[in-house]
Amino acid sequence: MTNTLNTLLIEKANSGTPSDTQPWCAYVYDLHALAAHAQHMKQQLPRNCQLYYAAKANPDVRLLQTLAPHVDGFEAASAGELAHLNKQQFGKPLIFGGPGKTSEDLQQALHQQVACIHVESLTELKRLALLCAHTGRTQAIMLRMNIALDGVASSKLQMGGQATPFGLDPSDLGGALALLQESPKLQFEGFHFHSMSHQLSVENHLKLMARYFEITRQWESQWHIRCKLLNVGGGIGVNYECVDEQFNWSEFCNGLGQLITQHDMQTRQIRFECGRYVSAFCGHYVMEVIDLKQSHGQWFAIGKGGTHHFRTPAAQNHNHPVWVHRNGQAAVVLNSTVNVVGQLCTPKDRLHQQLPVQELALGDFLVFTLAGAYAWNISHQNFLMHAPPEVVYLD
Repeated sequence: MTNTLNTLLIEKANSGTPSDTQPWCAYVYDLHALAAHAQHMKQQLPRNCQLYYAAKANPDVRLLQTLAPHVDGFEAASAGELAHLNKQQFGKPLIFGGPGKTSEDLQQALHQQVACIHVESLTELKRLALLCAHTGRTQAIMLRMNIALDGVASSKLQMGGQATPFGLDPSDLGGALALLQESPKLQFEGFHFHSMSHQLSVENHLKLMARYFEITRQWESQWHIRCKLLNVGGGIGVNYECVDEQFNWSEFCNGLGQLITQHDMQTRQIRFECGRYVSAFCGHYVMEVIDLKQSHGQWFAIGKGGTHHFRTPAAQNHNHPVWVHRNGQAAVVLNSTVNVVGQLCTPKDRLHQQLPVQELALGDFLVFTLAGAYAWNISHQNFLMHAPPEVVYLD
């Protein structure tokens, strides 16, 4: 992407638009790179595994269209996401998860004939059973379980193995299976696990998969049930601080294949619903430098934009990887460090602290990498009502 992006930045810098009157800010998505990455992920998975895309990471329509030929389906975590995905008519299965589903949400999912609903509580299961009995519709479901994670190290963000609003407690499994026995319109497919996110360790994630396989086989024996499908969630992280040390997907898939054989899971379908690791690498967020100033001995580079466009650094509490595209003007900052900030009226609007720069001038572009997931769509876009960034697709 670098050559194409550089060409774009040069064109923008040479467009003849005065930098101080119409500075530029944009998301730039490399659709070719996105397709190639998704295809690689799919090809590396063992034969009985599926790859779904979790739309909450980035629901941009052009990204979804690019991914559709390379994934087995899409996961929605709200009724709004479900409607958005359904509107695109990708011809791929949709699955519906997330806590706190209302009767209206579930009714919408039934109407849209989603492939599977992930049930997060006994309340949801009862609501769905009543709706199916009333409408006469049959619905495939999975029970999301919040299990103990003995021997598995925690990650930066954990949704299971402790008290959280996600999934059923194992003590509720007997009640859930009894409700399913009384509800012939609900078809039990298996269990859904998504215990942690931001996973950067292949070894630890393989331990997590082994834990899922072990508890599934245990419950099958204990409750005399058979799981056709096991949803192991996503949770693969992106290393924003050491960009050259990313999760080794190929190594993970090789280890996964061995675990599948070891735990005799070859006849069950194993489904991944990855988001961040699929789309993060295809995106860049670009801010033009509109002011350079010193305050109490420190340089500040104020860019056109900020965390209202690109909340990822604030949400993850890190210095986001960024590089400078020089546009030829005389440098104001030489061989120093700068704090990269945006236009918001809050000191929390920082994207990188103490960034080393050789040269920096007004009109230069600050290019943030790894901006294709949990970025624009999670940002507080209406704060101060600044104009949104441009969106550019490289395809």
